[in-house]
Amino acid sequence: MPKSKRDRAVTLSKTKKKGREHKESIVSSIRDAVEKYNSIYVFSFENMRNLKFKQFREQLKSTSRFFLGSNKVMQVALGRSDSDEMRPGLHKVSKLLRGDSGLCLTNMPVEEAQRIFGEYEDYDYARTGSIATETVELKEGPLDQFTHEMEPFLRKQGMPVRLNKGVVELVGDFVVCEEGNPISPEAARILRSMGMKMATFKLNLICRWSPEDFEVYQEGLQGSDIESS
Repeated sequence: MPKSKRDRAVTLSKTKKKGREHKESIVSSIRDAVEKYNSIYVFSFENMRNLKFKQFREQLKSTSRFFLGSNKVMQVALGRSDSDEMRPGLHKVSKLLRGDSGLCLTNMPVEEAQRIFGEYEDYDYARTGSIATETVELKEGPLDQFTHEMEPFLRKQGMPVRLNKGVVELVGDFVVCEEGNPISPEAARILRSMGMKMATFKLNLICRWSPEDFEVYQEGLQGSDIESS
């Protein structure tokens, strides 16, 4: 009987080599892009949605290039201090690659980039673990928004429901989620079934670098944090 491909051993050295090659490729791509574009932005993101981000990126592909992934790899590409930075001042950009962030290298005019990022937001269903933006409470009584076929599903999510003459009925008040608290798996499913989109996918500009100047947009990110090398 032929051995399954799943059973074939893969040496750790090979996986490490592939990982290293992938990182080196990203570093090279970023460094090439630095030479081709006029400005570099660091942006943060909230409630990332890969498909929506891909669509956003496609809209700007004629003027811009985006990089997401390991902040450390992006920092290495730009330089983490004034002694190893690719271009003067780029180590300041590296210091602001924190948490959920990415790079946008672009030839767009500054005002256009600020407008596009500032205006962009897209709504989607909240996922498990995200923070509820409002309290959702259902009152005792008929739930006309649900069909009778939904009753078993709602019961599995912990809702005290029953069928009354073919109508889904809540036998007691029920809090789906509370503002400021993480959303449970059950609450996420209930909110989706109600058509409530509680997550907002947003992109926020943190800073802009160009050969001529460097700007920090986000409040609280002061020069003392950036200048310390």
